[in-house]
Amino acid sequence: MEKYEFNGNILIVGFGSIGQGILPLLLRHFTITPERITIVTADSRGEEEAREYGVRFIVDPLLPHNYKDIVGAHVGSGDFLVNVSVDVSSAALIEHCQHNNILYIDTVMEPWLGFYIDPKLSVSERSNYALRETALALRALPIEGPRPTAVLAHGANPGLVSHFVKQALLNIAADTGFETGVPATREAWARLARDLGIKVIHIAERDTQESPVPKKIGEFINTWSIDGFAAEGCQPAEMGWGTHERKLPENARRHDFGCGSAIYLEQPGFATKVRSWTPTPKAQHAWIITHHESVSISDYLTLLEGEKTVYRPTVHYAYHPCDGAVLSLDELAANNGVLQKEQRLISEDVLPGGVDELGVLLMGHAKGAYWYGSRLSIDEARRLVPHNNATGLQVTASIIGAMVWAMKNPTAGIVDADEMDHQLLMDVARPYLGEVFGIYTDWTPIQGRGQLFPEAFDAEDPWQFENFRVS
Repeated sequence: MEKYEFNGNILIVGFGSIGQGILPLLLRHFTITPERITIVTADSRGEEEAREYGVRFIVDPLLPHNYKDIVGAHVGSGDFLVNVSVDVSSAALIEHCQHNNILYIDTVMEPWLGFYIDPKLSVSERSNYALRETALALRALPIEGPRPTAVLAHGANPGLVSHFVKQALLNIAADTGFETGVPATREAWARLARDLGIKVIHIAERDTQESPVPKKIGEFINTWSIDGFAAEGCQPAEMGWGTHERKLPENARRHDFGCGSAIYLEQPGFATKVRSWTPTPKAQHAWIITHHESVSISDYLTLLEGEKTVYRPTVHYAYHPCDGAVLSLDELAANNGVLQKEQRLISEDVLPGGVDELGVLLMGHAKGAYWYGSRLSIDEARRLVPHNNATGLQVTASIIGAMVWAMKNPTAGIVDADEMDHQLLMDVARPYLGEVFGIYTDWTPIQGRGQLFPEAFDAEDPWQFENFRVS
């Protein structure tokens, strides 16, 4: 197992399921000793594990008035901040790290507590699109000299899936006789996607892990952060909006600021379902849970002629969580987004045999639809790394890959996953991803439609968003 040299200190902010999962990987892959790692978190979850590894564990929640002092007490120039917290502003931490030459990574653009339910903010302002624009605006900070690398939103998704998209594009090109090398620029990747005919990209995921203890009424269970999932579900459903789309969906709106790559619906993700496909269950109904990659991938694959957008795919998450989380999400929706008082993270107690199948479904090309990604079982995850389930290991492996990239490129400034070397990231993460494969399917969202009940759908172009949306 290759070890990467790192001579600084590492501060982990937050120590839920992902923080606990990444600690053994940090010690496995980097030349760092436990005394150079500090965990600062809001509660005592995971303290026993931290003690097991000999890592300093501090309960001291980061808040707007104290985060600079807390961070400054543990990391400085040349060190690394790994932010896997909730309710701590990513933008605030990034700005501090940019001014103090600290490397940075997070798995999602987080705001301070209360952002998602602030009635003074518009739906647009509460979106992931807005959070990303806030982070990207920090590229203009007045900093002298090289800007330290800050990797935005780099877990499994967002993060790893951006690299899946690039590899999927190369695979489709090879399988359809389209001669191309590996694109070297953003524009070249966008041209490849356009020339292959990619209209829609789903981040298509199915989680079949389950607990031996069934979900109870009034309980939210999940295989990863409950706070994070509930918060995302309460945000507006968002999607990168493709140039092939003929009309805006019902109750859709455009943002009046930023890059313009995405739209949002005036309804929460927990109330928004779409038709999608993954290899194990085949066709499935899934939720459009807002995610950073929906915006960043569509932005990255945008082609412009002057100021006119001539190509962009529609991109969004299509997530079917574990069965217990499906019931939990349904109950959350029935209570208009009020989180259940009882919560249970199923990780150590997951039954054998479940998998997390996470990939990207690229549609509209010559062969129809192509899914490429990772199928990781709970059994293999347990064999590979302690304190990880299948869902968590896909995230933590991706974090390690992005940290390696940041250490090799320490002055890249603020970057999205799409702007990084996908091959390096894949090489580092692949040993932890189980079966990584691609598969073509003739599935479309209009198959079998209108046979039993009258339905309105676009038969001429199956890849229109209205065909995916579940009424």
